[in-house]
Amino acid sequence: MANLQDFTPNADNTRAFRSALGRFGTGITVVTAPSADGPVGVTANSFSSVSMDPPLVLWSPSKSSRRAAYFTRSSHFAIHVLSQDQADIGNGFAKNAFAFDGLDWRPGQGDVPLIKGCLARFECSRHAIHDGGDHHIMVGRVDRVTTADGSDPLLFFCGQYGRFQAAG
Repeated sequence: MANLQDFTPNADNTRAFRSALGRFGTGITVVTAPSADGPVGVTANSFSSVSMDPPLVLWSPSKSSRRAAYFTRSSHFAIHVLSQDQADIGNGFAKNAFAFDGLDWRPGQGDVPLIKGCLARFECSRHAIHDGGDHHIMVGRVDRVTTADGSDPLLFFCGQYGRFQAAG
């Protein structure tokens, strides 16, 4: 491994820090919530399980995002795990909070928009919101889970979408 970088993250090297974080491959989700402006969504890769008992998950919207308030005000939200053939959905919500046109979706508990056809969907009640520096840490209690057949998740690595390939 040539070209090793070793640095202490600070305001002068935020790009290098962001690039280092991008070396961790993640799945892609779309988080949705109801709002006074209509159903909203955002593409996020900051999703993680927290607890099995009670069933808790988290995701972390940026405090500087114009969309953050939609989620911090909502008592319910849904996290949709995208499959590789849903990259257009991820791209749509990365650009536009209201990218529901042409999607197969329905309102669920608390009027949360539920996108059909995802690998997994976690319908959540807000459990807690914690300060996470320049992000909120949104913890949701999972009220309902929906899964679909499929094993080809949409992944994100070094700023690009990709696919999973089993080793061996």
